[in-house]
Order: sequence, then structure tokens, then C-alpha cells
Amino acid sequence: MKTEQLKITGMTCAACAKAVEKAVGKLEGITTANVNFATEKLHLEYDDTKVDKERIKSAVEKAGYHALDETGAKEITLGISGMTCAACARTIEKAVSKLDGVESGAVNFATEKATLKYDPQKIRLSEIKDAIAKAGYKALDAQIGNKTDEDRIRKQKEIKTLWTKFIVSAIFSVPLLYIAMVPMISFVNLPFPGGLDPMQYPLVYALVELFLVIPVLIAGNKFYSVGFRAIIRRSPNMDSLIAMGTTAAVLYSIYSVFRIASGEFGHVEDLYFETAGVIITLILLGKSLEAVSKGKTSEAIKKLMGLAPKTAIVIKDGKEMEMPIEEVEAGDILLVKPGEKIPVDGEVLEGSSSVDESMLTGESIPVEKKIGDKVIGASINKNGLIKFRATKVGSDTALAQIVKLVEDAQGSKAPIAQMADIVSGYFVPIVFAIAILSALAWYISGQGEVFALTIFISVLVIACPCALGLATPTAIMVGTGKGAENGVLIKGGEALESTHKIQTIVLDKTGTITEGRPEVTDIITTGIIQKEKLLQLAASAEKGSEHPLGEAIVRGAEKEHLDIIKLDRFTNIPGHGIEVELDGRLIYLGNRKLMLNKEVDLTSLETESDRLASEGKTPMYISFGSELAGIIAVADIVKASSAGAIKKLHQMGIEVAMITGDNKRTAEAIAKEVGIDRVLAEVLPEDKANEVKKLQAEGKKVAMVGDGINDAPALAQADIGIAIGSGTDVAMESADIVLMRSDLMDVPTAIQLSKSTIRNIRQNLFWAFAYNIAGIPVAAGILFAFGGPKLNPILAAAAMSLSSVSVLSNALRLKRFKPYKTV
Repeated sequence: MKTEQLKITGMTCAACAKAVEKAVGKLEGITTANVNFATEKLHLEYDDTKVDKERIKSAVEKAGYHALDETGAKEITLGISGMTCAACARTIEKAVSKLDGVESGAVNFATEKATLKYDPQKIRLSEIKDAIAKAGYKALDAQIGNKTDEDRIRKQKEIKTLWTKFIVSAIFSVPLLYIAMVPMISFVNLPFPGGLDPMQYPLVYALVELFLVIPVLIAGNKFYSVGFRAIIRRSPNMDSLIAMGTTAAVLYSIYSVFRIASGEFGHVEDLYFETAGVIITLILLGKSLEAVSKGKTSEAIKKLMGLAPKTAIVIKDGKEMEMPIEEVEAGDILLVKPGEKIPVDGEVLEGSSSVDESMLTGESIPVEKKIGDKVIGASINKNGLIKFRATKVGSDTALAQIVKLVEDAQGSKAPIAQMADIVSGYFVPIVFAIAILSALAWYISGQGEVFALTIFISVLVIACPCALGLATPTAIMVGTGKGAENGVLIKGGEALESTHKIQTIVLDKTGTITEGRPEVTDIITTGIIQKEKLLQLAASAEKGSEHPLGEAIVRGAEKEHLDIIKLDRFTNIPGHGIEVELDGRLIYLGNRKLMLNKEVDLTSLETESDRLASEGKTPMYISFGSELAGIIAVADIVKASSAGAIKKLHQMGIEVAMITGDNKRTAEAIAKEVGIDRVLAEVLPEDKANEVKKLQAEGKKVAMVGDGINDAPALAQADIGIAIGSGTDVAMESADIVLMRSDLMDVPTAIQLSKSTIRNIRQNLFWAFAYNIAGIPVAAGILFAFGGPKLNPILAAAAMSLSSVSVLSNALRLKRFKPYKTV
């Protein structure tokens, strides 16, 4: 049996995925054929003696789609300008996915970016851009590296243009509305120019309205150019709805002006110029507010991208040279003064300092750096002068990798978004049909063409797929951005959605629950020597040892500022300990076996030794010749945040298991200390993934938390892989979530962030659907049919603009999310 994965292009809905599965499933030798519509991938299991890959591809082609190998693909991100609603994004996706060589094309309306995967051997980027242009939109340059300034300037320019258009539109539409409405509300005594009285000067009145609406129509010209072009291409969008509705109002009003000019003064009541003018003004206001709100959703990524310094001081031939950061190459020697930002990633060669890495980890306490330590680009050098060698520059730096990871996550689609995408794709044509049928029904029922026109305009204007299209991506943008601000990097919409479903969390012990580095925890003597002196002698004896437990004793002595005494003789006894001669005295330091071999009586400290072992500590005995001097206990100590984090997970109703290669006794002692429910001890690194599988076989959604290196298979096997620690390349690849701090408290934070984001998305989708489900029937006149009022098109425009702004405002509430703090 062979397992294969193919990329399927050309699918537009879940029914397409079923069609591909059906076509491939009919082939002899196919065991499994599953299509994931979200990722556009066909997962196959087949007998390659009965069917080959080319026959499978051929079957997919005959079904009307394209099957591509998952190799040689290039992925780029293009900025897209000219989109006005979710239907626009859908149109671009369709136009691009039809191209031979394009494997996938996901357009995010909220970020105004298209993420494309294509085969450069089959198609050029210029051809993709041409296809986007033919669809009526503009593809900006491929976004490679840090484009934050250009992107920010472009967005600001768009917002400024929208506000200008709104102001111009408002200047003319307010007096237009005034002169249109005041004669109708004669019971209110408002000033009105006598020369514009519609009863005495109907033609003058009509022409003034016409001249006032023209600047408004010019301000909203984009709705017409984009909207009618979309109709011609048979892919109508929100602009098409506005263009059709307001054009109908204006054309009917112009027709009424001609009737008035010919002497039929009664048509002065059939002017709808103010309806078109106010609709455009309100929608321009809504678009302006929407653009500002959309800018706020990506503030986190802008903050991250803005952290990188613009210049660096490079030392060449002994001279200091300031140059743009783009010109720094790996291997360059750089100088960073106190208070300056570290330009790129590197390794300290000279000097020492404390460095604020909060931009990366969220941890406010500065980290001490000395020769040989790694430094991270964009972190702040607090108080020392350091020289370092650049090891990673440009897109390879930790900051650039984080920015890319967050951007990818913000551009991804959560499974919950698929429903909204499908609805948005079919929404506009359905609205057109409803508008026409409603208008015809009322006209046939005898209400007349003016009433039918009002219904037609109201339905077109109130129905907008914007709210549906913005509901999911805006929440994902704010959620992933908020996570990045707090050192929780979520790799995509799917991970964000799945995390809140977790039932069991498996924690790796070493480096996750514990510090990952043994420390001296207890010093016990028999009374023949003081504790401080015992530690000094033990450290002097272990100075030549490379054993982790010996290194822990040396570090313990260094913390106490104890001098190391020079040895006369050192002998390593593998598996037992060491034998040294110091100041003419013979000293043994090691485990129980060593002491018994040297005939040292351990009776006096037997009880203490058993107690230490039961607490998960390793007792190391020290004797002077055959006389026992004491015990130094060493243990991989539990992190301060571990117990609190596990308690918080329990409060969230999540079972916590620990996995380790340690013996069962030590593992159970650690588990008892921090409150773990389930212990998986003496597990080899290669068997960790199998242990995760066993838990999944119990029907549980399992998350694995590890360091992302030796835990990589288990991280990949888990439903959600969480890498803890300063994200290595392997962690980034293996895990769905990367926690930049070595703090377990970030695990419940990630789960809570997932819950908050998904709740926000559901709220957005509910209100977006509820708005359209309630609004369209009202606009179609259902209330009027039962004796109620009909909906004024102006109110419909206001409601439509409000729907998009309300969804964005709700998504922005996520910015108030607070991470859990270590107690």
C-alpha cells in the first residue's frame, strides 16, 4: 500500500470535494480517498500495483478539477487593492484557481492580501497578476521582507481618500436631504427657501436636487465602476448591489424630471435623488469606519514589524560603520551601545550586559548576557557595551520568523470560516433574485412602480456580505496578534479553533514542568563537617567531572561564592561516582553502590536518603575514607509556574498527564508535587508519539507540550502540538502553537485565547446571519404586508453600514484579552 497527498485546485465548495472523492474512489486499488476542502488536499491510500498516480490525476481532471503534486510549489503573498466586500475576495479566488499551475489561492478580505501557492514551471507571477486585473482588481508587489512602512502608508492613503469622499458627499447630500424632506413635513416649522417650493416651482426644485446629487455620485464613482464591471463578469459583489439600487433611483428620478419639464407637475413626488445621495454618503461613512477598524485589527503585527531597528553599527577593518540593517550579512561583527536595539540575531564575542527580550517572550525581567550567549534582533541592550557576530539576518531572524508565522496565521482560514465563505459566494446573486421578485410581486399586486422601486432599492442596499466576510478573519487577526504580544504564537486558524476543544494535555517533564537543569536542593551532614565546607569539598572533587549531577554541585558552590580547592588526584569510577585525593585526604563521592563497595556505613543517613529519593531527588553520598560525611541531594527542580498552571488547567476541566523517560518513583514524586493526574514514566523518546496515540484512542482531544526537539514526533501526532521555550526551527515546524517563554502558565493562556476568539467568531457570524435573515424580509416589505411600515432605503443603507462596523467593533473587543499571570 502507498500513501500519497495531492493538491486539488478548482474546488469552490464542499460538494466539489465530494465529487473528487467519488471520482477517485471508483478506481480499482484505491483504499482511501479523502478530500479536505479547507486545505484543498486529497489524502490517498492505494495499491500501486493496480493503479498509478497518473490515472488518479486523470480521474480528477475528468471530474472537472486539477490534481497537482505537493512539490516544487512557490508561496507568495500579494497585496490586493480594489476589494470592497467578501464577494470580491471570492471572485479573485475563483479567477486565480482556474489558472493552470496555481495550486491554491486564499484571499483574506480583512488583511487585503492574497496568499498564493503556484508552480513557477507552469505559470509566471505576471500571469497571475493579469488574471487578478482582468477580474477587476489590482495585485500589488509580492510582499517579501519588511514592507510595514509601504503597507502603512498605502492604508493611510486609502483611509484619507475615503474620508475625503465622505466629507464631499456629506456636504451635498445633507442639503439634498433637507430640501427633499422639509416640504413633506409641513407640520414642523423649519425655514425653507421660497424659490424652491415644489408646489410653485417644481422644475427648479427638481433640477436643484439633480445638481446636488451629481457631486455625491462622483464621490461614490468607485461603487459604479467596480459594481457594474463585476456584473458584466457575472461575479456581482456588494458594489453591484449599491450601484444597481442607486442607479435605479437616479434614473427613475431623471425620468420624473423630464415628466415635470413636460408639464406633469405631479411627478415632483417621484424624485428619489436624496435616496441615492444619502445611501452613498452613509456607505462611504461605513467604509471609512471599517477601514479604520480593519487597521486596528493588525496593530499587533505592525508593532512586531516596527520593532526592528533601521540601522546597525558594523565593525570593518577596526572601524565603526553605520549602515542600513538590510546590508548586514551573517558573519559581520556588530557593536551595540547601552540603550540601543540589537539589530539582528547573533552570538556575543565581547562584553556583558542585561538585555530586555520582552518583545519576544513577554517576560519583562532583563536577561543577563555574556560571551558565548545568543542575542536576538530587536531586543534592547540595557546597560553594557557588547560586540557580537551576526548569525541570522533578514528573513532568517527570530523576529522575522515570528512576523511571518503571525502573518500566515492571520491569513489562514479556520474551519468555522468555510460556512461563511460558501454563503458569501452565493449571497449576492440570491439577493438580486429576491430584489427583482419582491419588486415584481408588489407591482403585480397593484402597489405601483414607485412602491416596487422602493422595495427593489431597499433589498439591494440592506443586503451586504461584508459582515459575513469580516466575521472570521478579523477575530483571527486580533486573536493571533494578541497572542503574539504575549509570547503565544498560534500558527493558524485551524489551531486557534481546535485548541479550546482539548480534553487532555500531555506535559513533557524535563524542561517543561521542570527547569531542565539539575540543581542542589539539600545538604545533610553527619555532624563531622559543616554544610558549607561539605559543598566546597564536593564541588572541588566534581570540578573535573562532566556528569550533569557533578556540574549541578559545582554550580551550587559557585552560587555560594565558595572557592574551588585544587585536587591532588582524580579517578572516575563509571556508574558509581568518583574517588579523589585532596589535602592528603581520600574522598569518595557517588551513589549507594560506590559507598557499599568502599565499605562505608550508611545507617545514620538511611532515613534521610529514602525521604530524598521519595521526593524525586538524587542523593549523592560523600565519605572521608570509610567514614560517611553527608549527602548532597540534586534534582531537576520544578518551575515556579508549573503547579499554578496545572491547577488552572484543572479548573478549566482538562486532564493533565506527564510523560518522561525517568524512573517511575521520581516521576510520581514530581507529579505529586505539581498535582498531575496521570504519569507515563520510563518512556523512550521514540515511544512518546505512541503514548499520545493511546490517549487519542480513548476518544480524547490531546495536546502535547514539549520542547519541540526530542518531542517532535509526539508534537506532530497530537491534535495540538505546543512547543515551549524560545522557539527553535524544529519547534516552529512540529508545533501548532509556540510559547516563547518557558512558562507553563502560557498553556492555559493559549487555551483561553482560543475560547475567547472562537466565541467572538460565533458572535460575529450569528449577528451577520441574523442581520441578513431579519433585514432582507423587512426590506422586501413583509411588515407592510401585515399592516406595518415599509423600509426606507436610507434606513436600509444605515443598517448595512452599521452591520460591518459592529462586527469589526466586536472583534476589537479581543484586544482587551488578559493573559494568565504566574502566581
